[in-house]
Amino acid sequence: MPVRTICKSFSYIRKKKVPERIVIIPTYNEVENAALIIQKVLSIEPEFHILIIDDGSPDGTAAVVKSFCEMYPLKVFLIERSGKQGLGTAYIAGFKWAIKNNYEFIFEMDADFSHNPDDLVHLYNMCHEKGADMSVGSRYKSGVNVVNWPMSRVLLSYFASKYVQFITGMKISDTTAGFVCYRKKVLKTINLDNIRMIGYAFQIEMKFKTWLLGFKINEVPIIFTDRKLGSSKMTKGIVSEAVFGVIKMKLRSIFSKNKYLS
Repeated sequence: MPVRTICKSFSYIRKKKVPERIVIIPTYNEVENAALIIQKVLSIEPEFHILIIDDGSPDGTAAVVKSFCEMYPLKVFLIERSGKQGLGTAYIAGFKWAIKNNYEFIFEMDADFSHNPDDLVHLYNMCHEKGADMSVGSRYKSGVNVVNWPMSRVLLSYFASKYVQFITGMKISDTTAGFVCYRKKVLKTINLDNIRMIGYAFQIEMKFKTWLLGFKINEVPIIFTDRKLGSSKMTKGIVSEAVFGVIKMKLRSIFSKNKYLS
């Protein structure tokens, strides 16, 4: 899988003072949102760096990101991949890059403003100030906080989280959430090469392994607002992976836990 990283070299970055925080944002055909989301994250205090993982977007998303890499060469970075390879593999590539560059707090966030970038600070504070190893931006921690979704999708998402809770035993209200902060030590402990799910179920597997390893997971209530620009990437295949993948994941953890976590 050809991969091209557009950024200063690792050695050059290490010579500079690297802030603790980096936000990983996977993209595919997000040209309408790319500039807006980068500008917004760069405006937040404390400072957050940004790593975009673009899967060969034919709409020119990568070109937009490159312009910001040139303007902010020590704050905005881009990894280009050839074609759609899945959300999970995008994040794993980003995690490895962030660990190699010694970021202490590593975030997942969507490009489409469904996650409010201002909430990055709340996720950070939950880890940095309150001692969580993983903080989750939760739609369901205090009621159902979803805006502009049809009721059918709200119900699917809500009961999917309840289903995952039931199967896995995790005490997390929003098990499928994709707005997350990890401490670096969590991602260094998890064998990232052994993550099997590549779609949205990746989010479930990462939480499950974090939980099985005994790390502290806290939820932060957020309001999730459906995208205004661009199109959703949700497919039936993604839903199917989540439904059946969770059962396989749980069974592997029961009958071969050490192998599952190794």
